[in-house]
Amino acid sequence: MTLQKLIIEELRCKPKIDVKEEIYKTKTFIKDYLKKNTFIKTLVLGISGGQDSTLCGKLCQLAINELREETGNKDYKFIAVRLPYGKQFDEADCQDALKFINPDQIFSVNIKEAVDASFESLKRAGIEISDFAKGNEKARERMKVQYSIATMNSGIVVGTDHAAEAITGFYTKYGDGGVDIVPLFRLNKRQGKQILKELSCPEHLYLKTPTADLEENRPALADEVALGVTYDNIDDYLEGKILDKEIMEKIENHFKKSAHKRAMPVTIFDFYK
Repeated sequence: MTLQKLIIEELRCKPKIDVKEEIYKTKTFIKDYLKKNTFIKTLVLGISGGQDSTLCGKLCQLAINELREETGNKDYKFIAVRLPYGKQFDEADCQDALKFINPDQIFSVNIKEAVDASFESLKRAGIEISDFAKGNEKARERMKVQYSIATMNSGIVVGTDHAAEAITGFYTKYGDGGVDIVPLFRLNKRQGKQILKELSCPEHLYLKTPTADLEENRPALADEVALGVTYDNIDDYLEGKILDKEIMEKIENHFKKSAHKRAMPVTIFDFYK
């Protein structure tokens, strides 16, 4: 079996989807998870104004709406969290995403003060972190806040990881990668767009250029520039298509280098088996 086929099998990505079926499957998964774990009443998700959190947030809210109606339990809720570092350049998109999702509750926590304090504390200790490392501090602070909110609301943190992100490891370990459930796992980027279109999402939210926007020296750096490949390349790869050798090697190298992000911490039994 080729590496491409092994990756596709691991990430469970299909070349084509039935959009309505995937919406149903995702909502059912969320509802079944909450019904099985009766101590959980809340879903918490950070909303960035990009495609992935908009899609995940909408599906979470739809699932919660159905669950309240089906069980008669009004305690179930979805909390959307805004987590800007200072003033976010695409705040208008964030507000449009929130309007589309229509969450039960919204919290906004500006992480700038906490991240800058951490940066200065490290500096005083003799550790000067790079702009890239500070970007990871932002991602981890955001996740810390979401877990605090979840803890105080009998909740769990939802992640937006999907196949096109998982294959490259394009997320921060123990930052946006540190979550409890990932409802979008198996979908690629273009499939996420198809679902948002079906859900009547404003077009500008899923057609905008994806960016993690973590680095201050390179603000709003496009994911595709950072990765060196396009999401169309990645989606084609995940759908089993054959691409130029150089592009396939770039994608596979991202997959190999980020293997540690998709695994649990290594034990002696893992290392020597």
